[in-house]
Amino acid sequence: MNSAIVLVFAVAAMLCGYLFYSKFIATKILALDNSIPTPAHTMKDGVDYIPTNKYVLWGHHFTSVAGAAPIIGPAIAVIWGWVPAIIWVVLGTIFMAGVHDMSAIWASMRNRGQSIGSIAVPSWVHVYVA
Repeated sequence: MNSAIVLVFAVAAMLCGYLFYSKFIATKILALDNSIPTPAHTMKDGVDYIPTNKYVLWGHHFTSVAGAAPIIGPAIAVIWGWVPAIIWVVLGTIFMAGVHDMSAIWASMRNRGQSIGSIAVPSWVHVYVA
């Protein structure tokens, strides 16, 4: 199969995921609301909470997220072939990575910028562990 065809289908799938699936997750599941200020605005301290340009945030997010895919994808390709690797990268990006990252950012923003570990563990557990 020509690699250009694979590329066209992969880009089309990701574009559909971006245009339709992400809108569904944003409106029906997470109920995103642009009127809620972010912790960078409500807790602005000039050190940890600083409002910044959305493109800078996108760059930080992209570099944080791109860790496992370049490692897992080729490993799958070596073991099972290139078709499962393409499926892993394309569908995994749409249905797992995107939803995970968007949900983690949403949960952090709704909980005063705390990390997922702080959100997931009840505060009373820290009393007994510490």
